[in-house]
Amino acid sequence: MSLFPTQMRPLPYRKPSLGRDYWVFDDALPEPLALRERCLAREDWVYGYPTTAEVWPGMRALPALSTAELTIVEDKVRAATGAKKLWVATAEDGARLNHNCVQVVGAVEGTVKPHTDSLDLCRYAGVLYLNPQVSDNCGTSFFRQRLGDGRLGGNIVLPPHRNLVDALGNRFVQPNAFAVDVRVAHRFNRLLVYKANLIHSANAYAGFDGIESKRMTAVFFWMA
Repeated sequence: MSLFPTQMRPLPYRKPSLGRDYWVFDDALPEPLALRERCLAREDWVYGYPTTAEVWPGMRALPALSTAELTIVEDKVRAATGAKKLWVATAEDGARLNHNCVQVVGAVEGTVKPHTDSLDLCRYAGVLYLNPQVSDNCGTSFFRQRLGDGRLGGNIVLPPHRNLVDALGNRFVQPNAFAVDVRVAHRFNRLLVYKANLIHSANAYAGFDGIESKRMTAVFFWMA
């Protein structure tokens, strides 16, 4: 008997469109190397897999950007999306997403994990790529369902569902349950912003020896 269900609830589909569903800002910050050097010098890392039993990979620290740097990023997001206000949400139980967080993940520390972010805590998400040495393949992809009969399904979580697990009705799906729909290549100092209810994941991770070689990003989660 398979450990995975053979059926998923089909989701609605809309092809991700640049300028409507996601936005790309190259040369996002005026001094990205200074930000990277500050992150490399940090000593306050919290460790995930494989160092600890956490499900999230690599290591992370808060905050990533300074107030001035974050203002530059948020000005771009508001201008592109039309959002008049951005804020970081907190759930009733006090939970919140790791906004303005630097994440470092090596090649064998993380895997592709298609997901959406919680609609309760996030409308737009963003990732700023901070390693000039890793390959184009270490960017981000948007996915759509691959249904049990081989047809391609949807890619969006809509209310009343609050995340992908809720929408699919099961946390466990076949390993090939999602297909890449749109890829955004990794570029140093590129900021990718996207609607958080789209199925997405890092394409790949990089680096084996030392923090300098690994995929480094700053991630953001905004309500609007």
